[in-house]
Amino acid sequence: MTTECNQFVFGFHPQKRREIRAQFDGGAITSDGGGLLLREVEKRIGILHQFAACFTDYRNPDLIEHRVEEMVAQRVYGLALGYEDLNDHEELRNDPLLAVLVEKADGGSPVLAGKSTLNRLELTQETASRKERYKKIVLDHGAVDRLLVDIFLAAHAEEPKEIILDLDATDDPLHGEQEGRFFHGYYGHYCYLPLYIFCGEFLLCARLRPSNIDASAGSVAELKRIVAQIRSAWSQVRIVVRGDSGFCREELLAWCEAEGVDYLLGLAKNERLKAEIVKEMEEAKARYQETGRAVRLFQEFVYQTRKSWSRARRVVAKAEHLEKGENPRFVVTSLRGEPWPAQALYEERYCARGDMENRIKEQLMLFSDRTSTHYLRSNQLRLYFSSIAYVLLQMLRRLGLQGTELAKAHCTTIRLKVLKIGALIRITVRKVWVSLAGGYPYVALFRQVYEKLCALPLKY
Repeated sequence: MTTECNQFVFGFHPQKRREIRAQFDGGAITSDGGGLLLREVEKRIGILHQFAACFTDYRNPDLIEHRVEEMVAQRVYGLALGYEDLNDHEELRNDPLLAVLVEKADGGSPVLAGKSTLNRLELTQETASRKERYKKIVLDHGAVDRLLVDIFLAAHAEEPKEIILDLDATDDPLHGEQEGRFFHGYYGHYCYLPLYIFCGEFLLCARLRPSNIDASAGSVAELKRIVAQIRSAWSQVRIVVRGDSGFCREELLAWCEAEGVDYLLGLAKNERLKAEIVKEMEEAKARYQETGRAVRLFQEFVYQTRKSWSRARRVVAKAEHLEKGENPRFVVTSLRGEPWPAQALYEERYCARGDMENRIKEQLMLFSDRTSTHYLRSNQLRLYFSSIAYVLLQMLRRLGLQGTELAKAHCTTIRLKVLKIGALIRITVRKVWVSLAGGYPYVALFRQVYEKLCALPLKY
């Protein structure tokens, strides 16, 4: 953030005989000098440019002070840099570096949009017209959904042989009377139940949902559009859908089989399933008692539920005995046993889905849980803002940090070590001078990231 002139002097404990005095009189100083790297990513990918194109602005062009593209960029950059709340922008609107990132032309002070203007942007309606007094900006949610997949497709120079789509749901706690607010028995509080779909680190879907539904609700509809969009660009790619037992539903299994999509899903244990691995569980227990170490054995069989499934399917079972006791687990899959035997399928294929937990944690690091407006639609827009901020940081990690010590760093680590740099800003007629802090400890890393980004072609 910028500092402001203030006559109040802070007197701190002296250093030996030296007095220590501090004032907010440094002038145009920012704490986010590393944000310039995010701008370089944007110049090469155009994430914010494409996101802003999903909005339709019905305001009078002659009366516009803050363009949609500027407000969208201001909000997303703010989230990426750690400013979660609209109230933060009442001060951030004076930050000269944020104005540079947003591409805001010189226009006096404050330069950027304040909290009220940004709030009107977030409270977009499903429809609008020039006759509306305040809410004249409309977001095409379908266009944002397509954009997330388009960015994923554009990031690959050639069609991969196989991709895995990971599905998961999580809780988004609510503390007000938001539309769609329900109590969730599993999580033990009022919340939303957003659905996420990832392919590796790429976010393909972030759908906000009420919590009075099954975890898998709407997943088939989301997969239909995502798979269709992927196959329109990559006709030969093999697609595998992966998720926990919350997504093991006949509708999803049958759709995958009909569309030629493979699946690997957790299967909730029951007495019939456990009866299939009684011998393996006994053997695992005996070995544990001999060695005192955890033992796991694997078995596979064909299984069909008595009512819900339309056909029999391959099930892989893990018969495990730990210090705390038995720990059987089951997965159902369409993958054949020849290339993927039971143990490899479970340990190498299924367990790898745990990395998605890190991706969901990163959404929270970018304040995806700040769904505090009254309406579900505007809270979905807030989720989109966090999602686009994640995509921007993920592209910085992918394009700039690959091969460095931060190649696998979480968003908060990237923010702390790469983006949070104190800098003095001086703007002249022809140049913007950014004097970064001389005591910054990661200068070599910063230079490495800068050189990697500069080697990429400009697109915007």
